[in-house]
Amino acid sequence: KAFAHYGIAFTSVDLDSVAYQAGNRGGAIRAVLKSRTGWDTLPQIFIGGEFVGGCTDVFDRLKDGHLAAKLQQLDVTWDASAQTDPYSFLPKWLHPR
Repeated sequence: KAFAHYGIAFTSVDLDSVAYQAGNRGGAIRAVLKSRTGWDTLPQIFIGGEFVGGCTDVFDRLKDGHLAAKLQQLDVTWDASAQTDPYSFLPKWLHPR
């Protein structure tokens, strides 16, 4: 939701979807992600091929300007005028961070 709100083009891969169930393809990709990132939780967000972390890591980068700098470096267009607190996109049942 956050990337769509900020107009950032992205590709989402749902490893639990039917498309990734055959031959445990989703499980195999999870194993590779864990070996590459050291994380076994999802989402795992990559920008320009670089692992940046999960949702809150991206939200922190949005707030401190690091994401804007990265997007500019990669020549990615986005709506920098969007002034929404990225943490507002988290599910309401989560504990405050």
